[in-house]
Amino acid sequence: MRDAILRNRLEPWLTPSRRSDVPPFMVMDVMAAAARIEAAGGHVIHMEVGQPAAPAPKTAIAAAHRALDTARIDYTSALGIPPLRERIARHYRDAYGCEVSPERIVVTTGSSGGFILAFLALFEPGDRVAVTVPGYPPYRHILTALGCEPVPIETTSETRHALTGEALLAEHRKAPLKGVLVASPANPTGTMMSREALSSLIAAAEGAGIRFISDEIYHGLDYAFPAVTAAALSDHALIINSFSKYFCMTGWRVGWMVVPDVLVRPVERLQQNLSISVPSLSQIAAEAAFDGAVEMEEIKHGYQENRRILIEGLPKAGLTKFLPADGAFYLYADVSDFTSDSFEFAKEMLEQAHVAATPGVDFDPVHGRSFIRFSYARSAEEMREAVDRIAHWLK
Repeated sequence: MRDAILRNRLEPWLTPSRRSDVPPFMVMDVMAAAARIEAAGGHVIHMEVGQPAAPAPKTAIAAAHRALDTARIDYTSALGIPPLRERIARHYRDAYGCEVSPERIVVTTGSSGGFILAFLALFEPGDRVAVTVPGYPPYRHILTALGCEPVPIETTSETRHALTGEALLAEHRKAPLKGVLVASPANPTGTMMSREALSSLIAAAEGAGIRFISDEIYHGLDYAFPAVTAAALSDHALIINSFSKYFCMTGWRVGWMVVPDVLVRPVERLQQNLSISVPSLSQIAAEAAFDGAVEMEEIKHGYQENRRILIEGLPKAGLTKFLPADGAFYLYADVSDFTSDSFEFAKEMLEQAHVAATPGVDFDPVHGRSFIRFSYARSAEEMREAVDRIAHWLK
């Protein structure tokens, strides 16, 4: 009785904050539903989450073992260990022919930590920040939790689902924008921006005083043409990347930012207070991951084969329309011939065909009801079986 009385007294003081009232990241709910089916003995093909089936590079795992055997696993500099920052800077020179000072590199707890640091360093509560739709849901959700206003800008097939300078400035004229965030290759579409398109967008943004953030987490996973980094086009752009996708290190929670010189110290102060530093073991492994490029390229070739299986197989199963899959490991399929509710479509496909995919409404609350995102980061055998299951289910 006393516990009940105390609980009733405390509950009014324990109401969640308004800023915490953000939508769930729906893919995590799909994963949980799939796990329940598997716990009951079902076999689910996982195409819902952007998680590589392959482990981290052997070089990274070996470096982590050595560190555990011989080194102290301590706090590091808030900006990251110097050898990793230097190795990332070298990566820009080797991969893009682009000079980036190690002083501008900030190691982060995955790209997610990078988004939080970037938004806090660049924006004030109430600032309007443009994001493309369809797009990665946590962009909108993190901005909302931090008191900013995400401004969705719909992309279309006419621009290959890439944001243009004209569309950005049209939204800016309605009410001033303080920032814009784009990804290439993009999630959920897999579409990419050419060098000309990205350069034009950056010029339009900076000409209007709009801060530019480039999400490059899927760089390295490009099939149609080489990905272009915004770091090669502007010293004022803020770049976010991660070891999660190309390097298959999702659970290590390590990524990086390239920040303009003027933001290095503010971001450092934020990192000192929010997380002190990124786990040192993950940083040691990340530095060694760059030496696993041959292994990672083999995995990339596997994604290319999976992409071919879906592009050729899904039309035979009845899904004939999808966006250009230039990069990443996603295919964004139009399911409007079968449903006007992608959430229910995904739920029934999971329950009846045991294929897990993410409803498009997670990425585009308005038009996503007609789309499903398939991740092809698993094995080729699973992709073939998924196509067969979907074809049988849609008959």
